[in-house]
Amino acid sequence: MTAESTTTIVVSSTEDGTGKTAIAIALAKLASEHGASVGYMKPKGTRLESAVGKTLDQDPMLAREVLELDAEMHQLEPIVYSPTFITEVLRGRENPDSLRESVRTNFEELAADVDVMVLEGGGRLSTGAIVELTDQDIAELLDAEMLLVSHFDEARDIDDVFAAAKAVGDRLAGVIYNDISSSEFDVLTEDVMPFLDSHRINSLGYVPSDELLSGVTVQELTDELGATLLTPDVNTGNRVERFSVGAMGGESALEQLRRTRKSAVITGGDRSDVQAAALQASGVECLVLTGGYRPSNAIIGRATEEDLPILLVQSDTRVTIDRVEGVLRSGRTQRVETVERMAEHLESTVDIASLFGLDSS
Repeated sequence: MTAESTTTIVVSSTEDGTGKTAIAIALAKLASEHGASVGYMKPKGTRLESAVGKTLDQDPMLAREVLELDAEMHQLEPIVYSPTFITEVLRGRENPDSLRESVRTNFEELAADVDVMVLEGGGRLSTGAIVELTDQDIAELLDAEMLLVSHFDEARDIDDVFAAAKAVGDRLAGVIYNDISSSEFDVLTEDVMPFLDSHRINSLGYVPSDELLSGVTVQELTDELGATLLTPDVNTGNRVERFSVGAMGGESALEQLRRTRKSAVITGGDRSDVQAAALQASGVECLVLTGGYRPSNAIIGRATEEDLPILLVQSDTRVTIDRVEGVLRSGRTQRVETVERMAEHLESTVDIASLFGLDSS
C-alpha cells in the first residue's frame, strides 16, 4: 500500500475549543473498529506543554496510546508550533519549503501501510498561515479532504460554518457539530442541517452535550494549576465548565455571579468582597485566588461550611486567567475515556464507512 491509496481526512475547526482532538482520535478509532488500518498525524503541534526538556503537544501522545501506534513523536508532530517557532519564522530562520517537505515526508512514511490517515488540524483555520501551512494548505499538499468541527450555540454560529466552508472549498467532506444542548437540538437538526445541506455543505453528524465530555472537575483543575487546596475537607468532584473574573465591587460581583453556573471564580486573594459574593452564588463551583494571598480564616471557614473549594495559586490574575482558560478549553480530551465516550456518540450519528470509503458490509 502507498500513501496515494490511503484515504486522508484533515479534521479542522471553526474556532478554538470545539472538541476537535477528541473527535479526530475517536474517528480514527472507529475507522479501525470498522476493519481499516489507521494512522494519525498532527502536522502542527499547538497544544503544547514542556516535559523532560522537550516541548510537545499532548494530542499526538493521546492518539499514540489510543490507536496503539508505533510512530515516533517527531513523525506524528513534525512542527512544534510554539511562540519560539513563530519568532524564528518572523526572523527568517525557518524555511516554509523545508517545513512543507518535512510534513510531506513524515506523512508519506506514516501513510505507507495504512488504509486511513486522520490528520488533526491546528487551533483554527488560520493557524500556520505565516509558513503556508494552514489546514487548507496541508489538505492541498497531501491531497486530503477536510472535515470541520463546529459548535452550535446560536443562529449566528452558522456564519462561521459558511465562511469556513467557503475557505475550504471543494475539499470539504462535511461538518460535525459538537456539544449540542437539548434546547438547540431541534433547531440544528430541523433547520440548520437541512439548510446547509441545500447549500452543498454536508452535515455529517452531531454530538450531544455530555458532561463527561465538557469541562473538568475541581480536583482536575487544582492538579492542572498546581494549586494549593485551602479547603481540604470539601467536595472537589463537581464540574467546572467556565470561569468568571471577580474584578468588580462586592454588590456588582454578587449580581454577576448569581447568573453564572458551573463556574470557577478567579480573583485576588485580598478581594474579600468578591470572595464573600462567590460564597452566596449557587452556580460557583470553586474560587481560584491569585497572587499567593491567603484569604481570611473567616472566608476559609465559611467556604468549608458551604462545601466550596478554594484554590490558591502564586501567579497573578492575568496569567491565571490564561491557564484556567487553557485547562477548560482542552477539557478532558487528553484522557482515553473521553475518546471512547466521543466514539460512542459519533458512531450513532456519523456514517463512518462512507466518510472513510470503507466496505460497510
